[in-house]
Amino acid sequence: MTVSLGKDLVGLEHLSREQITAILDTAEPFKEVSERQIKKVPALRGKTIVNLFFEPSTRTRISFEFAEKRLSADTVNVAASGSSVSKGETLVDTARNLEAMRIDMVVIRHGSSGAAKFLGDRINSNVINAGDGKHEHPTQALLDMLTLRDRFGSIEGLKVCIVGDVLHSRVARSNIWGLTRLGAEVAVCGPATLLPRDVEQLGVTVFPRVEAAIEWADALNVLRLQLERMTSGFIPSLREYNRVFGVTAEKLARAPKDLCILHPGPMNRGVEIDSEVADGPHSVILPQVTNGVAVRMAVLYLLAGGSQDAGSSGSEMS
Repeated sequence: MTVSLGKDLVGLEHLSREQITAILDTAEPFKEVSERQIKKVPALRGKTIVNLFFEPSTRTRISFEFAEKRLSADTVNVAASGSSVSKGETLVDTARNLEAMRIDMVVIRHGSSGAAKFLGDRINSNVINAGDGKHEHPTQALLDMLTLRDRFGSIEGLKVCIVGDVLHSRVARSNIWGLTRLGAEVAVCGPATLLPRDVEQLGVTVFPRVEAAIEWADALNVLRLQLERMTSGFIPSLREYNRVFGVTAEKLARAPKDLCILHPGPMNRGVEIDSEVADGPHSVILPQVTNGVAVRMAVLYLLAGGSQDAGSSGSEMS
């Protein structure tokens, strides 16, 4: 049985538990593709995918490129600085001109919340949100969940605390929607200035101190300070933030159990996370990156009409 994701993937807020689980389950066999000597399957042969990135990106952009190429799709990369957007062309005109060249999918990162849905409502090609403003970053949350499922076996009942700049984080929002949909208990922790107003209405617990979060959680997802999105002083200083909210080895040593440490990257070492923690035995930061390719392969494959059962049986992956 195949669970449909619909035409686009713009966020996790409106996905069902079954849809999220279908993506994670489909990603499992795609992990093996990246371990092969020839890292390629013909699942999307003949498909053309445009990566339309209006904001800087390393992990997400390259991860999508790897995913597309390992599925044998043809890919085109477009950056705002090198496109007609820099001359005043609108987002929709850019996409429609690309669509006139008979593309199949658009992967978009944009600084405005809602840009992916705006585009998906106006073009026929599938649209995948690679991060829009402060709204959502669905594939990041999916790879986070796949990594947690790898570590714990199940997400149901897991206690996950998102620590840091939740206010400006699209990763936090997607994680909250996805994790709660799969039955996890979710909390947030950070300075009051960096938490959304009425964040409790999202179904999360709020910890004002990182020590309390460490005592409660099974896993911490540590977010960086998004200084580029801050227009005024949200914290006294980076040193003070590290002292109070930084995830350090000293603080983790007091935890009643071994914690799983995630970080979506890029990391500000010595600010939100210390190197000893990021590179330590409880960190799954690099497995997150590895899982990102498999998750994005799964999303591309399912949106292109691939069967979840076919992906699991390997009939389209030889």
